[in-house]
Amino acid sequence: MNKSKLKKLIDKRHRLIPGAAHTYSKGDDQFPANAPKVIIKGAGAYVWDENGKKYLDWCMGLRSVSLGHCYKKVNDAVSRQMKEGTNFGRPHAIEFELADYLIKVLPATQMVKFAKNGSTVTTAAIKLARAHTGRKYIAFCKDHPFFSYDDWFIGTTACDSGVPEEIRKLTLCFRYNDISTLEKLFNDYRNKIACVIMEAATSEPPRDNFLKSVQNLCHANRAVFILDEMITGFRWGLGGAQKYFGIKPDLSTYGKGIANGYSLAVLAGRRDIMELGGIIQKKSPKVFLISTTHGAETISLAAGMATIEEMKNKRVTDHFWKMGKLLQNGLQKLIAKRGIENHVKVFGFPPNLSMGFFDKKGESSALIRTVFLQEIVSRNILFQGYFAVSFSHKRKEISDTLKVFDQALSKLAVAISDDKLEKELIGPTVKGVFQKYN
Repeated sequence: MNKSKLKKLIDKRHRLIPGAAHTYSKGDDQFPANAPKVIIKGAGAYVWDENGKKYLDWCMGLRSVSLGHCYKKVNDAVSRQMKEGTNFGRPHAIEFELADYLIKVLPATQMVKFAKNGSTVTTAAIKLARAHTGRKYIAFCKDHPFFSYDDWFIGTTACDSGVPEEIRKLTLCFRYNDISTLEKLFNDYRNKIACVIMEAATSEPPRDNFLKSVQNLCHANRAVFILDEMITGFRWGLGGAQKYFGIKPDLSTYGKGIANGYSLAVLAGRRDIMELGGIIQKKSPKVFLISTTHGAETISLAAGMATIEEMKNKRVTDHFWKMGKLLQNGLQKLIAKRGIENHVKVFGFPPNLSMGFFDKKGESSALIRTVFLQEIVSRNILFQGYFAVSFSHKRKEISDTLKVFDQALSKLAVAISDDKLEKELIGPTVKGVFQKYN
């Protein structure tokens, strides 16, 4: 595409696509004004924008690219499969091959079902839980940011337009590391809660045996325990966060880095629950589970097989922990050096670090966040507030990142000290995804 045509398309992007992106997290309002408008290509840990400018990439396709952009082994597997076809009227053999492999790799997994995105499989897990228990209420962890674009979750956010009140009332929330809030739900809605869905951990580690207490509460109340491993699965280890913390969910959901950016999500879990969506069991009414034309197209499954094999053979998840720890230690030293520990913090576990920005009152600050992101982007790093370490991020990328962040933190510290943050802005502040009005 020539530059003139590309510029015209970019200029009218909001007339072509609602939000000008197919994921709100990629929208213009999520980045500072000097961020690239579009990405043209990627290689390893780097991407290039519409002007040919090269960036060290820490977004990595919203954490979906786990090995690196255009990773040869994965693309070779995809190329081979393309020559044999992508979609058929009956299941392809690779569907059974990958399913068998995942059942051996994933803890607490006896059956799997493939889909294209995380929202599909989390909603499928909810439907199975309701069918299995005969109950309608859902309990989810309010401190975890996103589970699905479907009504059962999105109706609990500020973006609830289009979701009937009757649907919103069926979803209940509890707080992370506060088991009493979940106990209260089970007491207030006795024998009415179908399932509990949550991540094992995001930025805050579990305390006081919290995760096992959740698991035990679910079992005691005959509710299905669903663990969302979209981010932690295939990043914390091949066994995910459930293996790391020693818990055993009834159903689990995976996606993101499972296929190095190709579209693949997985619903996994106990046979007695999963087979409710099958056609052999006769004991219960069939759940019309995931039934999508492209759910098992062969390209993504080939990518998934190649990605997981590479992770296993090259101990990729160990690399995530090692590089993440280098980042974590380096960033904390830089923040302390600039004396802005109250304004900038590093959160989370090494494979999935994030940064928070706070004002003088300790409240989240879009202003400080935006000024900082501006500085990072201006220094050729694409960063949105989290570090999606890939296998292509080596020591050089960590070193280069820390040098840039040191420069940006230095400038940020001066702007905070001199109360000149507003003057540093070159455009609007970044926003949260869940905004009732734009």
